[in-house]
Amino acid sequence: QVQLVESGGGLAQAGASLRLSCAASGGTFSRFHMGWLRQAPGKEREFVGGVTSNWIGSGQYYADSVKGRFTISRDNAKKTVYLQMNSLKPEDTAVYYCAAATRISAIVDRTLGEFDYWGQGTQVTVSS
Repeated sequence: QVQLVESGGGLAQAGASLRLSCAASGGTFSRFHMGWLRQAPGKEREFVGGVTSNWIGSGQYYADSVKGRFTISRDNAKKTVYLQMNSLKPEDTAVYYCAAATRISAIVDRTLGEFDYWGQGTQVTVSS
């Protein structure tokens, strides 16, 4: 059983930066494809970005809305995936979730239903 715990959320002003972390336990972290997703109030959960397993090259994928502002990275030794968020906007306000998948379609096709494990989420609030 894989457990994911997010941290690093909080309140930020527009234009500022935050870095989210997601620590994993259980399972073989390096084989999982890792994703970040978010859900704003009254909206559906959406794909933010993901990084594929090291076994196939750790490719990164991003939603258009965050491309160029957010960066995903993973540290397999620490079993942690990060989401560096720069140039934050009020519309980035949401609960951010970390998720792990064994099927690459979760990342490449941004299919939320393909994620196998989810964290509990961390709140990010961006003020204007």
